[in-house]
Amino acid sequence: MSDYLISVSAQSQYQPDQSAPEEQRYVFAYTITIENRGTKAARLIDRHWIITDANGQVQEVHSQGVVGKQPYLQPGESFRYASGAILATPFGSIHGYYGMLGDDGTRFEAMISAFSLTSRPLH
Repeated sequence: MSDYLISVSAQSQYQPDQSAPEEQRYVFAYTITIENRGTKAARLIDRHWIITDANGQVQEVHSQGVVGKQPYLQPGESFRYASGAILATPFGSIHGYYGMLGDDGTRFEAMISAFSLTSRPLH
């Protein structure tokens, strides 16, 4: 098992009550779970996300921490938070990474695999 192994999973949901398709406004909520599957503790320092809509328009998000926090995860611990994104199209995706810092000063990236934002149910 790796000293530093952070897994990231995401679930997204279209928010029709907050969206206005006639104005090209599609609102999505998502829940992220970050889990420390390694053998050493680490802190989430920052994030770099790339949000792409169906037209190829890209928004880059850089922030310190997530939802105003920089969670510290011991081995086996997880942190879950909810947030959202607004797109001009009914489909899109998010990917990127969390910048992490281990107790020994090791800086590494926890990759966020692309996850879909869609206004239509997936079958």
